[in-house]
Amino acid sequence: MAGNPREAQPDDASAACRDADVPALPDYAERVLEVAELIPAGRVLTYGDIAEWLEEGGPRQVGRAMALYGGAVPWWRVVRADGVPLPGQEQQALAHYHAEGTPLREPAAASRRRGEVPRLDMRRARWDGTVG
Repeated sequence: MAGNPREAQPDDASAACRDADVPALPDYAERVLEVAELIPAGRVLTYGDIAEWLEEGGPRQVGRAMALYGGAVPWWRVVRADGVPLPGQEQQALAHYHAEGTPLREPAAASRRRGEVPRLDMRRARWDGTVG
């Protein structure tokens, strides 16, 4: 019978169970993701830059937050200080960099033969934090 509270109970219970299974986003991770979303297309910040921006944590903490929660933000704009694309995600990151016009440094011919990929040109690609 429609409107019977007992019929609605399993759906309500399963919804509550699903909500309980999803961990709350930690405050630090939320703030890391907010900064990542501010980075303009074609620019990057290092993990250390974000920690400095937040005045909390360090590169490893930012990296951990990005690894666990960063899939829904432009993760390719948060990078290692040496400009090497995220290991295991190089081709996907490079596609984003090319699409956004992010400055890259092509590897030397010998490095290309060894399979090395371009690095970010950190001097030109690093965002200065100015919005607008």
